[in-house]
Amino acid sequence: MRAGSCGSLLRWLAKRSYGCAQQRDTVFAVSSGHGKCGVAVIRTSGPASATALRRLTGRDELPRPRAVALRRIRDPGSAEPLDRGLVVWFPGPHSFTGEDCAELHVHGGPAVVSGVLQALGRLPGLRPAEPGEFTKRAFQNGKLDLTEAEGLGDLIHAETEAQRRQALRQMEGELGQLYQRWSQELTQALAYIEAFIDFSEDDNVEEDVLTRVDTAVAQLDRELRGHLQDGRRGERLRGGVHVVIAGPPNAGKSSLLNLLCQRPAAIVSPVPGTTRDVVETTLNVGGYPVVLSDTAGLRDARDPVEQEGVSRARDRLQQADLVLAVLDAAELAPQPGRLAGALQAVLPPSPPPRPCLLVLNKADLLAEQSRGALQQACAGDTLPPACLLSCMTREGTATLLRLLGGQLQHICGDPLVGSPSLTQTRHRLHLTSCLDALGRYHRGRAGDLVLAAEELRLARRHLGRITGQVGAEDILDIVFRDFCIGKKAVFKGTRSTTGLGWSLLGAPGEEPSLPQYRAAQSIGVTVGRPRVQPLGPSGKAEGPAREAQVHGMYMGMSGGGEGHLCSRVWTRLVNPVLG
Repeated sequence: MRAGSCGSLLRWLAKRSYGCAQQRDTVFAVSSGHGKCGVAVIRTSGPASATALRRLTGRDELPRPRAVALRRIRDPGSAEPLDRGLVVWFPGPHSFTGEDCAELHVHGGPAVVSGVLQALGRLPGLRPAEPGEFTKRAFQNGKLDLTEAEGLGDLIHAETEAQRRQALRQMEGELGQLYQRWSQELTQALAYIEAFIDFSEDDNVEEDVLTRVDTAVAQLDRELRGHLQDGRRGERLRGGVHVVIAGPPNAGKSSLLNLLCQRPAAIVSPVPGTTRDVVETTLNVGGYPVVLSDTAGLRDARDPVEQEGVSRARDRLQQADLVLAVLDAAELAPQPGRLAGALQAVLPPSPPPRPCLLVLNKADLLAEQSRGALQQACAGDTLPPACLLSCMTREGTATLLRLLGGQLQHICGDPLVGSPSLTQTRHRLHLTSCLDALGRYHRGRAGDLVLAAEELRLARRHLGRITGQVGAEDILDIVFRDFCIGKKAVFKGTRSTTGLGWSLLGAPGEEPSLPQYRAAQSIGVTVGRPRVQPLGPSGKAEGPAREAQVHGMYMGMSGGGEGHLCSRVWTRLVNPVLG
């Protein structure tokens, strides 16, 4: 189905399977994580959930929906007691997955959990859930869109406060609602163009409709560009900000890594060139996730192994979101020009410039006068934010963490302020493709309007793939709603962009009803084999009739006059199956 979508078809297939208990497995799994714990939650989802709950509790009566009940849980085969715990019954569709669900809250010992899982596995129609299957079923049953499902996964894996805030905002649907609004605007623009192409000669379409479309598309183009130009804040917050410690040998880079992560993660030695490979660890700094990398000292090395280490250090610098440039304060002249030269030897020469913090280590070796001169030299506008630090005495640690937290907040932003941020590379790719299609629409707008409309269709499809929601019926609803196009009765193609018209003479037996045709258009199934006949130059049916599978049609109802069908809809959804 050319104008359909994977998301719509997935949901239809899921609902069809859910409606037939014999065709839908019931799955079960531990939903509270593995390992010893006070309470473990075991969930089932599917048509056999009620039977499973009755068998394990030994009672024919189910608990009240969404109310906790205390039950003794037994093995259905041997009637041996397994545990005494709480059970909850969630009849579909009012459950997380949209299906009948049951939860067993049992003691979290491995033997108890294993016994309950084995008892469930011996019941007919039940099987262990695949990873992520509960969330997948929730998406297929329309309980979550793809962005909400991704937000749920991010919330489960969130390790910092900022990650939790961003994931919760996405799981509650703010990002999906933004993309859905853009998709609706594109849907309306596309419907107006379709109506103009097919019905402008019938005086059913206002003259300024194309101007309104151009204005809406231009506004959407600006919003998309602004959304994409966010400095990858959401993606950095989700995956962690890559902070690279760099500097010359023996400046104290490995000591700084150990100081920040509060453990001996890297070997510290007075011998220059001790660090050869990249040492990486993860941190939580002020609620922001950090991937901290210690690298080899930057110098012209002669040893082949150290040369490889320096090469890897420079590669990691190219990937850095933030650089901690560590210099030996005892060896620096307190002059802004000298400091800038030493810093330039550390930072990668290629653009774009990376955010940087200048860390002047070994401050404990400085005399008071030298300390003041260095602080004054760093106070100018030519250098990045700087701090004096002693990894030996921990002097200046609080200042470094304050500066680092400020840089992280600038890079990631506040996840609760403004419009929701991009969080997935998948989103960025589809939005970029959507923007490219809008650009091609603008360039081709003065030429072939049919091809320009196809670019809007492609842009809308990319937006729909982010949330998993896209369908052709939305376009047709707007066409018939806003322009009062379409008539009742048996339908005849009036005008075709391919120069081919067809007359629908009626299906053998009972003519499919309007809801049947709309359902067929939505999910792409065959609803009958009507007979069709080519239209001659006079507009009358000529030539032999033939059967055709109708994979999708939409009939608007406005009453009165001879019936006709929107010709572009007819061409795209019916003609391909006639040849």
